[in-house]
Amino acid sequence: MSVTYSRVDEYPMDDTLEYFIKFPSPNFKTEAQGAESDYVFVCNETNVPIVLLLGWAGCQDKYLMKYSKIYEDRGLITIRYTAPVENLFWKRTAMVQIGEKILKLIYDMNFDSHPLIFHVFSNGGAFLYQHIALANRRSKRPVQICGMIFDSAPGDRRVLGLYRAISAILGKERRCNTLVSAAMAVSLLVLWAFEDSFNYLRNFIRPVGYEVQTNPSHNLKYESNEWPQLYLYSKTDLLIPYTDIEKFAAYRQQSGVDVRMVCFDRSEHVKHYIRHPQQYIYSVGKFINDCLTNYYNKYHGN
Repeated sequence: MSVTYSRVDEYPMDDTLEYFIKFPSPNFKTEAQGAESDYVFVCNETNVPIVLLLGWAGCQDKYLMKYSKIYEDRGLITIRYTAPVENLFWKRTAMVQIGEKILKLIYDMNFDSHPLIFHVFSNGGAFLYQHIALANRRSKRPVQICGMIFDSAPGDRRVLGLYRAISAILGKERRCNTLVSAAMAVSLLVLWAFEDSFNYLRNFIRPVGYEVQTNPSHNLKYESNEWPQLYLYSKTDLLIPYTDIEKFAAYRQQSGVDVRMVCFDRSEHVKHYIRHPQQYIYSVGKFINDCLTNYYNKYHGN
């Protein structure tokens, strides 16, 4: 059964972290019929599904908003957030608190009884998800996650990929972009290597249960969760090679996770929706519908 919310305003939820929440349009059924996929997601009146979109490094909200509209037009609640670049690259200890604040937001909005689906973009979104998942594992009443979408992620750390990511963030208009980006990429990889070594040693000192979250392509591979995962990627992605994603997905599948993969033709990093809107919407729509159907059958007997 579908449900409509009349509240359509957007607003930042915190003085220091710019969360944006949007409820479905009152006319979401009509709007969805005019879009690429003419169906409305399976929902429940009392706990409408929530899609939490986590942007890539340097992502502006106006870009993330285009993706959230896919779900809002079809009756779902969305939360959008992109971690600050400095916290993704060098001030990374703050990510623990950011993950905890996002989880607290879900509790404060009374969304903890709603089925939650993550849609994460690139390694930046995957890195942030790690810390939300960590906060959720430590919670006395963890929220129900029923599905996960990886868009152009996760990938291993490489100098060339990091260099291209930094170049995109700095922008082509910046003078000496090539040299600055290259220097930053090498410096960050060295810094992260020291950070990983330090955290590895610290594990011998901290009490049992201490978890280190540094590398999404490594840490997320060994997650204990078993909710379904959808991977959206392309063989022409210059930032994260498709082979990284396929190896990661294969490992998760061998671990018993329901894995689905969609490889797009000739689309750039986090631009699959722009290049292939119909296929993109169909893929995420079918995946979420299946996740929600399984969720409601399992917990509500519908």
